[in-house]
Order: sequence, then structure tokens, then C-alpha cells
Amino acid sequence: MTTAEQTYLRTELEQRRERLHAALHSPAADASLSQLLTAVDEALRRIDDGTFGLCETCHDSVEPERLLADPLVRFCLDHLTSVEQRALESDLSLAARIQRALLPSPDMAPTGWDVRFHYQPAGMVSGDYCDLVETDSGLLFMLGDVSGKGVAASMLMSHLHATFRSLAEAGLPLDRMVEDANRIFCESTLAGQFATLVVGRATDDGLVEFVSAGHLPLLHIHGDGVSPKDSTGVPLGMFCTTDFPVCQLKLAAGDSLFLYTDGLSEVFNAKGDEYGLLRVESLIARHSSKSPDQMLAACLSEVRDFSAGVKRTDDLTLLVMQHSN
Repeated sequence: MTTAEQTYLRTELEQRRERLHAALHSPAADASLSQLLTAVDEALRRIDDGTFGLCETCHDSVEPERLLADPLVRFCLDHLTSVEQRALESDLSLAARIQRALLPSPDMAPTGWDVRFHYQPAGMVSGDYCDLVETDSGLLFMLGDVSGKGVAASMLMSHLHATFRSLAEAGLPLDRMVEDANRIFCESTLAGQFATLVVGRATDDGLVEFVSAGHLPLLHIHGDGVSPKDSTGVPLGMFCTTDFPVCQLKLAAGDSLFLYTDGLSEVFNAKGDEYGLLRVESLIARHSSKSPDQMLAACLSEVRDFSAGVKRTDDLTLLVMQHSN
């Protein structure tokens, strides 16, 4: 783990140690608190002697996301006991159910828009973020990708979801909303944790404003072809104070927006070739006249054919918004 992460975890462990000491002096203190205190002291000792984060069985590195979620972890996934494995599987299953419950309704029908999305974690949980919120000032749409993998990334994704859901109710201008979300995200994450993200607002007359915080190009599908709209700002979480420029588009009836995470552009085939941004743009251009459902189906079919025989390692999320007025 990096020095910044270990410094953060040391601070966390020292705070827990102080709380445990205080709790142990309570008349109602439970004996299990002494065991927890011993485990915290042992973790601090491992930081001091340079063995923190190493599996006590194989001496390889413990998965960083597991250490961030629980700094008392002492074994890598390959060397958990059967009881620990069952507990982890249960936790992951619960986390996966919670994540799916956070997704927007597939039957959502905002005025002036036909919206469809596809959400496909590479494992049980995902670091991809997708949400749609109908507000008085228009349809808010968010799609992004949190750094890292596994449970730690899924926790950050849930954090982003809660942040934007809370800010959506305040009716803020788009740039102010993203600036506030960035500050909250930056102040509550570790160094090196960030999220690339597109946040936009679409009105029923086809006017769209959006912020692209370090994310992959948004594709505007129109009568003359496909126009990529590149990122205009840095990812969320990199700097606590930064500006996020707002871009505007006017969609005609039948025009669409296509957003995606790197589970589409960074998929590989059996030869080791990456799908890439140019193939994504070409793919969408070939299916630009299709409905959102048909466009998603065509994308998934082509990517499956391209990567046949190669295990998928990235989460995949796609969002299509077609102006219907």
C-alpha cells in the first residue's frame, strides 16, 4: 500500500484504539472489546515493522480494497478459512443486492425522452455509477466509474449516489452541484481515490447541459453522424477546489446521447487488441438510427463477438437517451 494509505489507516487505527480504551473503562464493558484492542495493537505493530498488508500465510499482498474496508484483515482471499469465505460471500451478495436497488427504474419514462441503460458488474459488486433523477428543472443523468475494484469501489459508488441524490433536491446549477459533490467526495476519500463522471440535465425540449469530469467522450448522435464531446474537467476527488465547465447541446427529435464506462472501450480480444474509442464511435455510427433498446442490444452483441473467449475484467455500464419530441 502507498504511504498515504498507510498513514490514513494508522490514524484510523489509533482513533479506534482510543475509543476501545474508553469503552473498556465503562462498567458495562464486554470482554470482546479486549480482543478487539489486541487486534488493533497488532495491526499498528505490523505497520511499524513493515508487515502490514502482507498475508500471514503466503506473505503476498492482501487486496488493498479489503484493507481499506477493514484494516484488521490479516489474510489474502486465497487463504481465508471456510467460515471467513462464507461470511465474505454473504457480505458480497448483500452488497450486490444493495447496489442493484440503487439503480434507476428500467421503466422510467421522463417527458421528452426515451432512456435505457445496461449495468453489468465484472464481479458481484461494481464501481460503475449510473443514476437518473426527475426534477422540476429537468432530468438529471449521471454515469461514471470509481477508481479501484471490488467492495471498496462499490462503497465509493454508493457514496456518490447518496451525494448526488441529496444535491439533486437542492435545485442547484449544474456546475455548483458538481463542485459541491467534488468537495464532499474529496474530503471523505483517500489520496488516489477518484471518480470519472458525466453529470447532465436534460429538459423536455431537447436542451442538454452537462459536465464531464475526466470521463470518456459523450457521444451526440444526430442526423449528420456522431459527434464525440470530450472531457472538460478533472475527475472528482483529485482536488477539493476546482471548476467544472458546463457544456450545452440542443438535440432535435430523434437525436440521442450515448454514455459508457471503460468496460466497453477497454475490452480486449483473444489477440490482445483493445476495442478502443474509435471502434466505439464507429459502432454507434452504424446503429445511430436505432431505438435505445436496439442500440444497446447491438453494442452488447458486437462486444461479445469481439471479446469471445476472453474473460471480462471491467464493469460495463451503458446509457442511451433519445429525444422523442
